[in-house]
Amino acid sequence: QVQLVESGGGSVQSGGSLRLSCAASGDTYSSSYMGWFRQAPGKEREGVAAIDSDGSTSYADSVKGRFTISQDNAKNTLYLQMNSLKPEDTAMYYCAADQIYWWLLPNYNYWGQGTQVTVSS
Repeated sequence: QVQLVESGGGSVQSGGSLRLSCAASGDTYSSSYMGWFRQAPGKEREGVAAIDSDGSTSYADSVKGRFTISQDNAKNTLYLQMNSLKPEDTAMYYCAADQIYWWLLPNYNYWGQGTQVTVSS
């Protein structure tokens, strides 16, 4: 079992920045692969960024060049640095983990409770 707890969400103006954190605990082998997802009201959950066990990353086209996923293995923490935020980035953001790499597909086995990001124009 893996427990994931996100933090760092909030309200910012367009062009601002936020850094999300996701603290993982439990069976760290089952969190070898991790990702960030988001879901806006009335929309499907979409993959934002993912990172595999060797540090290779993948990003949705909509966030490339603005968001950066990283992890601190010593702290079992996943990060998402979000710069140049836009109103369309407004959503609940979730981190996810699994022992299988699902890239940006929402098939990960473990999920956090989410943290809200709101970007105003």
